Amino acid sequence: MIGGGVRSHNLYDCITSRENIFAAWREFQNGKMKKSDVLDFAKNFEENLFNLRNDILSGRYRHGKYKSFFVCDPKRRHIHKASARDRVLHHAAHRVLYPIFDKYFIFDSYSSRKDKGTHKAIERFGNFARKLSQNNTKTVWILKCDIRKFFDSVNHRILLSIIKNKINDFKTINIIENIIFSFKNERGKGIPLGNLTSQLFSNIYLNELDHFIKRKLRVKYYVRYADDFTILSGDRSYLDNLLGGINKFLNEKLDLQLHLQKIIIKKYHQGVDFLGYVIFPHHNVLRTKTKNRMINKILEKSDNLEKRLTSETHFNQSLQSYFGILKHCRGSGIRKKIYEIIPKTKYGKII
Repeated sequence: MIGGGVRSHNLYDCITSRENIFAAWREFQNGKMKKSDVLDFAKNFEENLFNLRNDILSGRYRHGKYKSFFVCDPKRRHIHKASARDRVLHHAAHRVLYPIFDKYFIFDSYSSRKDKGTHKAIERFGNFARKLSQNNTKTVWILKCDIRKFFDSVNHRILLSIIKNKINDFKTINIIENIIFSFKNERGKGIPLGNLTSQLFSNIYLNELDHFIKRKLRVKYYVRYADDFTILSGDRSYLDNLLGGINKFLNEKLDLQLHLQKIIIKKYHQGVDFLGYVIFPHHNVLRTKTKNRMINKILEKSDNLEKRLTSETHFNQSLQSYFGILKHCRGSGIRKKIYEIIPKTKYGKII
């Protein structure tokens, strides 16, 4: 677990420096300049940034309210969107806090980290499975779990305690508290989907679980992405016996629970549904729901493009993203379907 608090006399100064605030604005506004709230902030961005900085330095800053909406990607998610002003502060804090905490995260945590991501997680999972199976000559069992309503269940008190164990600077903690306490659900818990800082806070929170599994339980083959994690072993009973200790730690130390209906233990050669793919010993295939969602979005975007409701540049960027996903699995059938929707001659450079 993270230990040994860092007393940094300039940590607060780094977050609130003019250079960091302006760099945070540049990062935040990139790709968002068609959003009305960002455009409004950008009209007088220098004045707005100096006002934000002055409010923080004087102690007047208070995080604003959120706008909430739902997205389906693929399951329905409740998003809470902060104001442009507050999101600039999120970026400013993240720029300074991320490198402090990231070096204490385990190697096999892959969500919202530089040089990580879903494809690196799947690659690592495959490497573990091949090593355990000894070139598919031995049976490999996979335990797959996720945490029930994770983002809604994060306990503010526990999160702050973990952070304070690392950062002892009062002024910096005050900024972090302002962000954390800006949101709560009906149970007085939760971090909002939509905040950049929530990605960091989620990794800080679940890093406690990572270190428990790696250090206390001494699990060798473990991969986590956000609140989904897998453990690989050649012994099914070993995996069965791990579940009690993991669930007890989550309950007692992090006020969390495993999603009991989503605990899966199965053989590797049967195919493991993980991070949008079904992973087999010799190949990966795209999850059916992911494939259907991709095709439906391409049909929708193609139709909108013809109606001039979506720019060609944005459409091409979406195609690039989809074909990037298909590079990591058997996707010839899906490519063929996309070619039928979008003529190669029109988007030949992308496809």
